[in-house]
Amino acid sequence: MDALADDVWLLLPPLLIVVGLVGIVVPVLPGTLLVLAGMLVFALSTGSPVGWTLFAVSLVLAAAGKGAQYLVPGRRMKERGVRTSTLVIAVLLGVVGFFVIPVVGAVVGFVLGIWLVELGRGRDHRQAWVRTKHAVVAVVQSVGIELLAALAVAALYVVGVLVT
Repeated sequence: MDALADDVWLLLPPLLIVVGLVGIVVPVLPGTLLVLAGMLVFALSTGSPVGWTLFAVSLVLAAAGKGAQYLVPGRRMKERGVRTSTLVIAVLLGVVGFFVIPVVGAVVGFVLGIWLVELGRGRDHRQAWVRTKHAVVAVVQSVGIELLAALAVAALYVVGVLVT
């Protein structure tokens, strides 16, 4: 039984990290939290100062990534005239789209939601489309920032495995 427990402690951190990375790209799972959980399990399993130091650095990287994930795209959208309320409505339509059109419905609903809100604000079709593109770019940028932070944490895991 001890061998099985050792195997679980060995396999759980990279499994959590990989599932977390997928969860960032496919926003169904709490990606960053799963990556951090993988690092926590690694720190617990090694019990070494190196493991705990890497976990602490992981927390700092993840927090910095979360902060940048909202600040950078949010600032860009404000500069280009896209309101936060537009994104809230677009996310709600994305959720509806997820259930109406399997697989691609969330993306279709989200983009359509932005366009409809911007069009409803009295802008012409072209201006609404320009703002829709800015909002979509900001969302992709937000996911990219979170993914980079999580990949940095994953790299710390690799360093920890090599060092310990």
